[in-house]
Amino acid sequence: MKKLGILLLLIAATNLWSLAQTVSIGSPSGKIILNFTIKNGNPVYTLSYKGKTVIEESNLGFKIKDMPEFGNTFTLENKVTEMGVNQPWTPVWGETKTIENNYNMLQVTLKDNAPQAHTLIIVFKVYEDGLGFRYEFPEQANLQHFIISEELTSFNLTGDHKIWWIPGDFDTNEYAYYTSKISDVEKKTQKRDGNIFTATPIQGSFVQTPLMIKSPEGIYMNIHEAALINYPCMDLKFDVTTYNATATLAPDAVGNKAYLRAPAKTPWRTIVVSDDAREILASKMILNLNEPNKLKDVSYIKPMKYVGIWLEMHLGISTWDYAGSQSASDAGSDGKTVKKTKHGATTESTKKYIDFAAANGFGGVLVEGWNTGWEDWFGKWKEDVFDFVTPYPDFDVKEVNKYAQSKNVGIITHHETSGSVTNYERYMDTAYRQMAALGSHALKSGYVGKIIPRGEYHDGQWMVNHYLRAISKASDHQIMVTAHEPVRPTGLHRTYPNFMAAEAARGQEFNFWSDGNPPEHETILPFTRIMGGPMDYTPGIFKIKKSFYIPGAKEQVHTTLAKQLALYVTLYSPVQMVTDLPENYLAKPDAFQFIKDVAVDWDDTKILLAEPGDFIATARKAKGTRNWFVGGITDEQARTMEIDFSFLDKGQKYTLTIYKDAADASWDNNPEAYAIETIVVTSKTKLKVNLARGGGFAMSIFPKK
Repeated sequence: MKKLGILLLLIAATNLWSLAQTVSIGSPSGKIILNFTIKNGNPVYTLSYKGKTVIEESNLGFKIKDMPEFGNTFTLENKVTEMGVNQPWTPVWGETKTIENNYNMLQVTLKDNAPQAHTLIIVFKVYEDGLGFRYEFPEQANLQHFIISEELTSFNLTGDHKIWWIPGDFDTNEYAYYTSKISDVEKKTQKRDGNIFTATPIQGSFVQTPLMIKSPEGIYMNIHEAALINYPCMDLKFDVTTYNATATLAPDAVGNKAYLRAPAKTPWRTIVVSDDAREILASKMILNLNEPNKLKDVSYIKPMKYVGIWLEMHLGISTWDYAGSQSASDAGSDGKTVKKTKHGATTESTKKYIDFAAANGFGGVLVEGWNTGWEDWFGKWKEDVFDFVTPYPDFDVKEVNKYAQSKNVGIITHHETSGSVTNYERYMDTAYRQMAALGSHALKSGYVGKIIPRGEYHDGQWMVNHYLRAISKASDHQIMVTAHEPVRPTGLHRTYPNFMAAEAARGQEFNFWSDGNPPEHETILPFTRIMGGPMDYTPGIFKIKKSFYIPGAKEQVHTTLAKQLALYVTLYSPVQMVTDLPENYLAKPDAFQFIKDVAVDWDDTKILLAEPGDFIATARKAKGTRNWFVGGITDEQARTMEIDFSFLDKGQKYTLTIYKDAADASWDNNPEAYAIETIVVTSKTKLKVNLARGGGFAMSIFPKK
């Protein structure tokens, strides 16, 4: 009997210890529940939404180089919870005037039973719209300098869900999106359109984040990361039979993933979840997981619309390089006249763009091809192509900046690194000092091509650190940064609000020299790439078909003109390019009026309608005003949207001007046909709008005087 009692006590103690290794915490309302467990010495988690499991038992942890014992025998040493945290904050610029930061927090401290007794902390924050978690390595004698060889984080989905994805690739994000089941993720090498460089996706079922997901039950999820600092970017590797996705990190030249020194923290892994697609787009969880603003001076940070010497190069009207500037009447070797393009970035041409910007209330002029080196940059993989300070002979950099300032316009300086980042690091201080001295407070940087140092990837730890170094150093010189070809954003614009936008996806430029972006492309981007931060997509094209410039050309934008107007609202960015040539706007002043009116900084945003890959309608209230702007877009399907104006102030009448597709418009047959109508609306108004195939609409809504 005594032995039986001891046995029962042992069983009870074992059960209590087992229970002690499982911890649960929910969102403030309990809608989302996280369960954390130690199973056979390994940390795992599950996630549920409104009582339904959305992430089944999934692994956590790491493999550390030369430490095979790490993390195999973890026990839960301590747990800390913090409930009802509410830390609202005001962004320097953004989609809303204030942002709620309301969550419950669980911190677990794990210790393994290996001889070294390593300690690992995992912090979970559960929001109403999702989960964020990250790893922390506290200071400890037995784990100081160490190398991550693999991250074991996984996201074990409950079935063969529908996903919107691009192939895993550590060097580029510039793919058109696939829509498929997980089981259909392709396992083939692609070549990126446009011949910028050959992109080779990771072999196997790899996809990039942000990854958009929809279950058969109608639950939407988005998997990404927040606060990517001193760590490689995360792709996901799917097991297409179990639907489990595992974190895959970009390696360095010798195959290591991350070099860390304790104390150290990883980026947050994020899962946004809702049964309403509109709530996915409205989520601010990724921003909330970033640190508050670190910049002392933000006076120079000004959202703006800008024009630029850019599109004319993509159309072949002018060139980036000075050597391409030749007379149109030069004779060829056969004695016939050969058409030659001119150099784009001349003093004279830039002044015309400055005049156009000033006349229409735009804040900046982008100038690409102003500096020496463009004759020798493309595909050469050379280290010393550009110095970022020496202008071509026909571009007076001092005169251009002086003239722009006299017109209250800023020059957006362009630095194309050609992937030679070691070279750019040498010149950054000098180049930024020159910009500041000239009064240029905005920069567009580019990272086209293979990275130097050789063997590094765009998405690796070394480059992640470089991007942040560039942004931080630019802030020292009061410079705003928009980066092209960088790692995809993860909400760092909260911490560094001079980081205005990035490309990091397949932008509008692909429409001018490739098969282009399909009509659904812009309905997917807000659910994927833009989840991490604003995108410099370059909207506003009025001349849709390239054949207008080059007879017989097949390339075109896969939207209607009205949809191009809508993109200023649906594709968020605090810096929006007015992309087309000035003469094309002047030819359609009535449609151009919307671009002149639409804001770029907002006090409020309402997602009215949304379904990834199909349609989006968004309403935004311009900062410091009572003016609203609405944009609606569709994919290749024509559809009718009903817009409910209940977001307007009650009792107030508004004058609404709608820019919409003409009855016979479509992206492929009659893309430039549009109609404009003005009506009076109130908060009680509901309005049906017809969208053409690949079409859209834009609305400006002003209080009626």
